[in-house]
Amino acid sequence: MSTQAHPFVHLRLHTEFSIREGIVKIPDAVKRAAAEGMPALAITDVMNVFGLVKFYKACRSAGVKPIIGVDARVAHPDAPNDPERALELLLIVRNRDGYRQLCELVSRAWLENQHRGQALLRPEWLTRETCAGLMALSGGARGVLAPALLAGETRGAKAALAHWAGCFPDGAFFVEVQRAGLPNEAEYLAAAVPFAAELGVPVVATHPIQFLRPEDFTAHEVRFCIAEGYVLNDPNRPRPFTEAQYFLSAEEMADRFADLPEALENTLLIAQKANLTITLGKSFLPAFPTPEGMSLDEFFVSEAKRGLAARLEERFPDPEERERERPRYEKRLAFECDTIIQMGFPGYFLIVADFINWAKQNDVPVGPGRGSGAGSLVAYALRITDLDPLAYALLFERFLNPERVSMPDFDVDFCQEKRYRVIDYVRRRYGAEAVSQIATFGSMASKAVVRDVGRVLGLPYGLCDRISKLIPTEGVKPVSLAKALELEPQLQELMEDPQDGEAIRQLFELAQPLEGLTRNVGMHAGGVLIAPGKITDFCPLFVQEGDDPSPVSQFDKDDVEAVGLVKFDFLGLRNLTIIREALDQIERLTGARPDLARMGFDDPQTYQLLRDANTTAVFQLESEGMKKLLKKLQPDRFEDIIAVLALYRPGPLGSGMVDDFILRKQGKQAIDYFHPDLKACLEPTYGVIVYQEQVMQIAQIIGGYTLGAADLLRRAMGKKKPEEMAKHREIFRQGAIERGYDEALAMRLFDLMEKFAEYGFNKSHTAAYAVVTYQTAWLKRHHPAPFFAATLSSDMDDTDAVKTFFDDACANGLTVLPPDVNVSEYRFQAIDAATIRYGLGAIKGVGEPAANAIVTERQQHGPFHDLFDLVSRVDRRVVNRRVLEQLVRAGALDTLPGHTHLRAPDGLCDRARLFASVGLALEVAEQRAASAQQCGLFDDEPEANGSYTPEFPAVRPWTERERLKEEKLAIGFFLSGHPFTAFAAELRQTVPTKLAQLAPSRDAVWVCGVVVELRTKMGARGRMAFVTLDDGSEPCEVLFYREVFDAVRQIVVVDEPLVVRVKVAPDDYSGGVRVVAEEALSLPQWRARQLKAIEITIPESVVDSPVSAQRLSETIEAFRVPSASPEGAKIEMRVAFPEGAVVALRAARDAIRVKPEDALLTELRGFPELAVRLRY
Repeated sequence: MSTQAHPFVHLRLHTEFSIREGIVKIPDAVKRAAAEGMPALAITDVMNVFGLVKFYKACRSAGVKPIIGVDARVAHPDAPNDPERALELLLIVRNRDGYRQLCELVSRAWLENQHRGQALLRPEWLTRETCAGLMALSGGARGVLAPALLAGETRGAKAALAHWAGCFPDGAFFVEVQRAGLPNEAEYLAAAVPFAAELGVPVVATHPIQFLRPEDFTAHEVRFCIAEGYVLNDPNRPRPFTEAQYFLSAEEMADRFADLPEALENTLLIAQKANLTITLGKSFLPAFPTPEGMSLDEFFVSEAKRGLAARLEERFPDPEERERERPRYEKRLAFECDTIIQMGFPGYFLIVADFINWAKQNDVPVGPGRGSGAGSLVAYALRITDLDPLAYALLFERFLNPERVSMPDFDVDFCQEKRYRVIDYVRRRYGAEAVSQIATFGSMASKAVVRDVGRVLGLPYGLCDRISKLIPTEGVKPVSLAKALELEPQLQELMEDPQDGEAIRQLFELAQPLEGLTRNVGMHAGGVLIAPGKITDFCPLFVQEGDDPSPVSQFDKDDVEAVGLVKFDFLGLRNLTIIREALDQIERLTGARPDLARMGFDDPQTYQLLRDANTTAVFQLESEGMKKLLKKLQPDRFEDIIAVLALYRPGPLGSGMVDDFILRKQGKQAIDYFHPDLKACLEPTYGVIVYQEQVMQIAQIIGGYTLGAADLLRRAMGKKKPEEMAKHREIFRQGAIERGYDEALAMRLFDLMEKFAEYGFNKSHTAAYAVVTYQTAWLKRHHPAPFFAATLSSDMDDTDAVKTFFDDACANGLTVLPPDVNVSEYRFQAIDAATIRYGLGAIKGVGEPAANAIVTERQQHGPFHDLFDLVSRVDRRVVNRRVLEQLVRAGALDTLPGHTHLRAPDGLCDRARLFASVGLALEVAEQRAASAQQCGLFDDEPEANGSYTPEFPAVRPWTERERLKEEKLAIGFFLSGHPFTAFAAELRQTVPTKLAQLAPSRDAVWVCGVVVELRTKMGARGRMAFVTLDDGSEPCEVLFYREVFDAVRQIVVVDEPLVVRVKVAPDDYSGGVRVVAEEALSLPQWRARQLKAIEITIPESVVDSPVSAQRLSETIEAFRVPSASPEGAKIEMRVAFPEGAVVALRAARDAIRVKPEDALLTELRGFPELAVRLRY
């Protein structure tokens, strides 16, 4: 059985899937076992089999026998709920029954007995019946026999052994011994070996592997500290592992257990007894109930025919047209039904149709389809999809190819907020034991692992954060640490830093072995499993700790499908939620609900909206690049929308085919169909091969392929295997000649197909998604207020999204009223066709419970009078101080009737006084609540009966800038004004050019605005910064190259003004202008450069007042700079006499110079008797 000189098999292996510990990657462990000549290897992660399928496949490929087990944790009799005191028991699968038993036991532990995130087996669950197919190892010095043996309790030890040997009879229980340097190991071994010999129980030697090589020990300790929240050098942290827990060779084990050779030989005995075979690649569908007397196939065909008849009546209301069309539909349906039955998938279609139709009948919006499933007429007939595939030349074989047997896969979109109801229905329909969701495994990506390891090493957070941010990204994913070192020179510079370099080098040395390891267990976004029987017949379940845990499979999506479970994708699509909410609001406003499913795709105003690229919030058309494409393409029919969704990808955009499509649509380029027989196929795309389905149709028409064979050709073209392509080229050539087509034409077409197959997209998917695109565009055009209210409500937690949609709503002529506790709901609400009321839920820190508490109280007992009334009437545990302060900041209390006296002539409420009153209001409310519970002498006093309202504290009003800054803290952006307004009057004296007026010019120009966004990226010239300025005329993105940005980095601050000298050039890519910074100044720096003087006019009475004069002098002195400082601006003081004369106090040559900062100006303007003027 073995080529080893010393017989031994490793039976204890914690891989990266033990999550909290273990850094062994499965391929590395299997490769090492094969290199050592070991005949078998076990995987025994802690209370899970997350890596089982990957391990099984790797072992089979390497010629190593896979042994499946679990390092189980058994509750300690004296502390059944304490995972720290749990005992170890190694469970190993003998056969298929044993695997099912292991799945049941592990699932039960996670579902019923989880403590502090760890699952424990209860001893009473382990019986002769529940463990008949399992073997068990006692767990060494931390195992089930250890407490009695280490305590010297012979009687207790014998009882424990008798119990466990009874649970695992017929030689299936082994006394386990180890020599890995773990606590109490030697004492335990000394007691266990003679004890086992006396009672005739076999002894087995194991080695608990946590890492592969000796040098990996520190990295493993770091992983443990990351998971448990410790610092590596903490002298008091747990140290449950030793440096010896690496992958030992059989020779090293033989040396360690030279005195116990039979303990090593027993590892082979266990390996021989462990015979689990897993069938991979065969699917097992749950049974679908059918009417009595009907087979599954008969019922399937019957439902498909019945559904098609109903669909034809909807599609073709005219009976004559319907009868003309019926034959081709029935022919296609018959072909599809025969194929589905032949491939054994009627049950799959019926299951999907069942839960989709339940959703539609129970007010759960369902998408029209996605993926290639929209190409099936059966799916359309069963109402799985809602797009007629024959109307748009969608091909069934693209979804289910009779010449390539594979499971069909319907991806189904549901309304995000109601998706859970469909999953609950499926659980009820097939039984909770048959349904679960699917695990995903998060990994330690480069940016995160740097932060984690840095924390464990005790490095400053700022340093780790800086290093993490230096790691470049490709797309949305950060590059690996190794690649980051190549791409980012600053990382190398940091490593050579004399102060931090050594620590940073250690950080990378320890982070690199951990990068990519499994970090946590999550839940697949949409995958739901339905098993024929119980999920645990296939794999165990896992449950995250939490208030509302949902069980997930212990295998990921690839592995559940490998073992035969069928995955159904229940995806949540936010846009379906938006459509449902918009329709609800339309119905509330108008009394009528548009029927989007029956309205067609031919509304001219909707296409005008698309041609104008007014597509913010329109499904799939929101990006700037997509808007540019829409402006060029000018769509005017539904096929154009389908094409746009397919074309807007890097491949087509870079291939030139998009330009051809646009030019041909505009009549500026001749349309070439290559041959009249291809006109019907290529006409929707003006002769450009856009879709994979067109490649298949050309192969069918010209090359004589069946559509099934054409799908195989399409796949082959995508893989670009030369030998396979040569074979297909010849088949296509011969087929074309046999069908009478010119050979040269055939070869030209094959070359084009080969080229465009790389870029071609699945038309079924884009056609289905184009439906949602059209519907959202139609709603935006015809019902903008309900549409934007629904869109804003869908993203209330994302401030950036709310700002984008808010700006677009205003650009589309809507008025968005501010939040108001007396009229706002939790969500945004359409008030009329052109007005939206801001939702309380979109105020940061308020949350749904607090918002609903306010709305419910208002609905039940009427509007609120003032802040004190509001606080006294709501649940202050929910509507707490933070919530109230955020409501004040957001302006949600501005218009309350009791705040009339707080409003200035310009209508603005004094939010500073309201904010200062929050604490007082809470105190008064508590006093009122206490007095309401008492009956005493003073019941008739106003303070006692609640009619007394205190005065609002007198505080300095917020300036406009302060008000807007406070508002942004609550709203996330400036709602009631523009931040540039506070600076506009001053800056426009010296910077007259508005951002909206920028035009290409040879000369540089000064512009100004408030910084609203700052982002950086790597470019050919190093790190560049893109700074978005806004001066109220329009936002403008300014490019700062590295040398300029490094010089001004400290003054580029979001929400602060910036004055920039820029060069403006045409931007051929965007069609606009490209603005590049040459120099930048903060507002104080600009004042210092431009101001002639700060004029302060003082009444004579102040000069004569020592107190006022002293205070003024101290204020100026705090900002004073040397007279030669370039940062300074001159102060000119004047005295105003009662008779009207004004006299300068100091000569110009002796003028005081100060930093002209806002703080100084605010303090000076705080003197009511002074007149302050900036003279430019």
